[in-house]
Amino acid sequence: MSFRKRARVALVAGLVAGGLSLTACAPGSLGSSTGSGSTSSAAPVTITVLADNSDQTTKPLQALIDAFNAKNTGVTVKLESRPQGTDGDNVVKTRLSTGDMDEVFQYNSGSLLAALDPVRNIVPLTDEAFMANIDDSFKTSVTTDGQVYGVPLGQATGGGILYNKKVFAKLGLSVPKTWAEFMANNAKIKAAGIDPVIQTYGDTWTSQLFVLADFRNVTAAAADWAAKYTANDPSAKYAVDPALKGFQRLEDVYKAGYLNKDFASAKNSQGLQKLVKGTGAQYPMLSFVIGTYTAMSDTAAEDIGFFAQPGDDAATNGLTSWSPGGLYIPTSISAEKQAAAKKFLEFVATPEACDVQTKAVTPSGPYMVKGCTLPEGLPAAVSDLQKYFDEGKVSPALEFLSPLKGPNLEKITVEVGSGITSAADGAARYDEDVKKQAQQLGLQGW
Repeated sequence: MSFRKRARVALVAGLVAGGLSLTACAPGSLGSSTGSGSTSSAAPVTITVLADNSDQTTKPLQALIDAFNAKNTGVTVKLESRPQGTDGDNVVKTRLSTGDMDEVFQYNSGSLLAALDPVRNIVPLTDEAFMANIDDSFKTSVTTDGQVYGVPLGQATGGGILYNKKVFAKLGLSVPKTWAEFMANNAKIKAAGIDPVIQTYGDTWTSQLFVLADFRNVTAAAADWAAKYTANDPSAKYAVDPALKGFQRLEDVYKAGYLNKDFASAKNSQGLQKLVKGTGAQYPMLSFVIGTYTAMSDTAAEDIGFFAQPGDDAATNGLTSWSPGGLYIPTSISAEKQAAAKKFLEFVATPEACDVQTKAVTPSGPYMVKGCTLPEGLPAAVSDLQKYFDEGKVSPALEFLSPLKGPNLEKITVEVGSGITSAADGAARYDEDVKKQAQQLGLQGW
């Protein structure tokens, strides 16, 4: 299970291609990719969308379906739910392999999508006119062999540092852009009797943030690092710079004594509580926890801000982002059904559809559809996130650029973050973990 998926599952209970060509449709049929709001003269078509049963998925998706159906396009959409987690993955993979998939299905973007063999199983959308509306960073996460396969559902997530703005204001601190500034802030926070950095290794997945959220800094130093990493280039390993620094940052805060005393056993919810109360000042985390901590206090939405993980150079400081999941069309359905499914996806790829989702669920990040706007009054951290996207200071997380992610990363980062293993040894062990996975995947050069 990927980091992003493991994290999402853990919090939902409380909170990424030479394709098959399609048969052209006659003028006026559902195959037209224009005028999604107009009534079609073709016979009505009903399609279903398969999606996981979490509120974060079903609420906005049902709202989209209702809004689309109200347009009377000649296509009627219905929702079918599946389990979350491994059981849900098995449903998707089984239906794709047997040719029994719904006309549209919701699934992850990035490396998990790549594991579904999109070239064989999913209809490419690259040449559809509505794809011009999709943000390029999302397209990257659903691209295989030069073909784009999905449209986004929901919003992007940022990986970085949540911080208590009241603590920063009281101590006269500024948001850091370099690691040196970050560590200097930590010294002042500790001197004030507040835990500078919150860690929650009782939920082991949370230990990975300093490594994974540092990827923007890695790509700033070596733009082709992900490609070299996938190809087993010796210069693109975690045991050497620039990627080694993520492990070193994890080691730095431990050695400096900047962690909460209960870091080894604390859970994610407890870490958020410390942040909201101000007994801890900063928490390396993914932004989708915004909905969780805002429910902990009437003022938490404004009290907690967000900044990207600092690196070595303030000029290149930016955000590591996790793309939302997407909606996809299987190749197993008929040309008529594919045309109907595209009609629905065309609607999803509009600002109107973003507004529909916003009314259904409060956004926790920016949409990946051009022209979409976020409403006023959202939590401060959401506005902080949006600035990075507006300024173009965003890089996709590694899992959206490479199929490689070793399964034991969170175990290794717990050890490094606890002082059990050095940063250098932990990084070297992770490189070996990745090597085993690459060989299992049958990647060339490994």
